[in-house]
Amino acid sequence: MPPRNETTDPPSPWTRATLASHLQTLGLEPGDAVLAHAALRSVGPILGGPDALIAALGDVLGPDGTLLGYCDWQLADEVRDDPALRDQIPPFDPLRSRSARDNGAFPELLRTTPGARRSGSPGASCAALGGRADWFTADHALDYGYGPQSPFGKLVASGGKTLMLGAPLDTMTLLHHAEHLADLPHKRVLHYEAPLLVDGRTVWRRFEEFDTSQPVVEGLAEDFFAEIVEAFLATGQGRRGRVGHAPSVLVEARPMVAFAVAWLESRFRGPR
Repeated sequence: MPPRNETTDPPSPWTRATLASHLQTLGLEPGDAVLAHAALRSVGPILGGPDALIAALGDVLGPDGTLLGYCDWQLADEVRDDPALRDQIPPFDPLRSRSARDNGAFPELLRTTPGARRSGSPGASCAALGGRADWFTADHALDYGYGPQSPFGKLVASGGKTLMLGAPLDTMTLLHHAEHLADLPHKRVLHYEAPLLVDGRTVWRRFEEFDTSQPVVEGLAEDFFAEIVEAFLATGQGRRGRVGHAPSVLVEARPMVAFAVAWLESRFRGPR
């Protein structure tokens, strides 16, 4: 059989075992808790599809590890704010409400994987699968859902990691936790109402949150998260590699957040 021509022949699918090997080389270890962002198309063809990638992550993490994904909630603001449609809007239900499409397919695939759990703070909700899934998703604060009482805060407290698997670095959701923690003047605060499913009935609740739809203070570029991550990697922390065809980055959550907080405060904190 002639050798495969990488220029003209279609790519062979990646296997679960090969993807697991790539993840191990990148630095993922048994027992880790990792918040993953995945651009699935960048990985290339996968034998068994995205489920095989989730399985490969689970193979590396082992029974004590936990895989997390950032779900958010698929509820358009313009629909929520239309009084004529208010009574028709389905409430947030962690078991059934879809993840935001803007976050790609990965979090919804993870959320619907058997055994996965999902936290109860609508806009900041996360799915988790594995040994500590219940702990990571329990008691997620409804207000300021990116703060310490959140899967993001727990990821930092427990020494977890964040994986950008082909995903743009400016989509590292963990840095919303750094925005929450940073001592900055004039943070943008968002107030809104959303319906929740409570004991089988719809209850509208008012929420308060630092605005994650744009930089938390004026004077930051829209993609400033990428600038922070690149600066962190330039210090020699974190790892770069490939998972399948996807250029990927793995960082430890605690030093990543500490670096981001210091980066923000050094630029935007006013005189004391």
